[in-house]
Amino acid sequence: VQLVESGGGLVQPGGSLRLSCAASGFAFSDYYMRWYRQAPGKERELVAHISSGGGSTNYADSVKGRFIISRDNGKNTVYLQMNSLKPEDTAVYYCNVRLRFDYWGQGTQVTVSS
Repeated sequence: VQLVESGGGLVQPGGSLRLSCAASGFAFSDYYMRWYRQAPGKERELVAHISSGGGSTNYADSVKGRFIISRDNGKNTVYLQMNSLKPEDTAVYYCNVRLRFDYWGQGTQVTVSS
């Protein structure tokens, strides 16, 4: 199983970023996918998840209405569109899949600062 995140970077408050997570090594279209984040000194928190077919999504209250999770099962990729970014969104963002165990990507840094 391999999860590779990309798309992070430095953005000003109010800006947007789109994260991608390319998955391999498992039947991607059979599993829910999740995005987590971890800010310095804080615990890792669930940001959003999406069902295997993409028809059901759920978000943390802190990002609801600003972030959109989506997936392309033909490309084995899950996305996180982040809009209206705030400094408190600064964190390392991780892609996750729960098979028999939890698998994680290496993370991608998102920094929101002026």
